[in-house]
Parts: sequence; structure tokens; C-alpha cells
Amino acid sequence: MFEGGRPLVLGGRRQRVVLGVLLAHADEVVTTDRLIDDVWGEQPPETARKSLQVYVSRLRKILGEGVIEAQGSGYVLRIEPDQLDADRFERLAREGHDLVRSDPAGAASMLREALSLWRGMPWSDIADEPALRPAVERLAELRLATVEDRIEADLGLGRAATVVGE
Repeated sequence: MFEGGRPLVLGGRRQRVVLGVLLAHADEVVTTDRLIDDVWGEQPPETARKSLQVYVSRLRKILGEGVIEAQGSGYVLRIEPDQLDADRFERLAREGHDLVRSDPAGAASMLREALSLWRGMPWSDIADEPALRPAVERLAELRLATVEDRIEADLGLGRAATVVGE
């Protein structure tokens, strides 16, 4: 996450896991119990609930008012459409996929734009967290499918020589 072209300092590993889980379930309520399980596993410390409140408070200060809201027995992270690169990537990949056969030039352009948003593994330093693994794997599979679609679009445009290496 960036602000003014500079990366935001998002805190320690557990705080970043809280943010990662909320991002993976953006615009959905994630219960406090689920966050505790996702961050600490089967044996959370007695202070887990209080620590979670501290992490959320810190994230609210970093991200600004209204981004993370308490709702019922949990929290919800509010984002706008296309605010996250991952969401924009998914939208462009889906739209590009739909155009591969009918408009290979449009598809190739859209799929290149989608792939340009890819900057390594999602949640790179916490991608091994069990709570985030399904989202990371889903995005990685979608990236591979998007590369395949882009190659197919390029082949449809007669660019076989440029995709041989791939």
C-alpha cells in the first residue's frame, strides 16, 4: 500500500495478517473470533482480543477514518471498486478473457494491463499464513490463466514469434 508514492508502514507481522485477512474479505464482516484464529491459530494468548483491538486501532490510524469499521461481532474493511490492484487485476483479466476470441487486439491490451499490476506474490511476506493461502493461490492461478489468455490473444494476432519463449 502506498501513500504519495511511498510505501505505508503497516506494522508488525500480526498486524499485517489482520489487514491481509480484512483485505481478502473486503466489504464483508470478519468476526473477531475468526481474526483471532487466523492470526494466532488454535492456541491464542489470553491477550489476543485486546491485541487485535490495538492492531485494528493502529491500522485505522494508518489507513484513515472509515476504512475499517466495527460491525456486530467483527470488523469490515470498506474499499471502492478498483481501489485494490488485486481487484483491478481480476476485473481486467476477466474482461480480457471474454475478448480473446472476438477481439484479440483488445484482449491482448487489456490482459497486458492486468499483468502490469502484478508485482510479485500477493501479501508477499505473509503469503504463507494459512488464512491467506487460499486467496494467494487463487490469485496466482488467475495470473497464470491471464498469461495463457494473453499468449492466445497474441497468437490470434499472428505474433507467434514473440511468444515462443513463453
